[in-house]
Amino acid sequence: MANEFVAKEVNKIFNQKDEQTKKMALAAAWIIANYKGVNIKIYDVGDSSSLCDYNIIATAQNTMQAKTMIDEIQNNFREHDGKILSLEGVADGEWMLLDAGDVIIHIFQELPRDIFDLDELWGAYPQVEIPQEYYFEHPETAQEPKSDPTDNYF
Repeated sequence: MANEFVAKEVNKIFNQKDEQTKKMALAAAWIIANYKGVNIKIYDVGDSSSLCDYNIIATAQNTMQAKTMIDEIQNNFREHDGKILSLEGVADGEWMLLDAGDVIIHIFQELPRDIFDLDELWGAYPQVEIPQEYYFEHPETAQEPKSDPTDNYF
């Protein structure tokens, strides 16, 4: 079962009025951002690709983080009747590929992302804007704003 907080936020995305595949792409991006993935991009390749409508590329800092992102995406897609066709790269975690049909998710470590440079391959395609509010801290871990560092100096 998916984390309750994540499931609640993903449900909000799936309840929007966008097409289902776009909601899947945005939900995956939200999950990746929530688990502190970086350099997240959603490429809209639907007009020129028969493989999928959206390619998502993101970077994880380590293998465990990447596996957690993939697991959470799979769990939430299944909760919303999404099909997982294939999962590759879990053994080494350098480049994980989750094929959900019309949405393909690539989660890289930093070095393989630079080497394979899928951003260059899909750079000419339009990108789906990822809302800024997707990038936030979990409310239970959010810290209070720090006061002026000169407070209590003496």
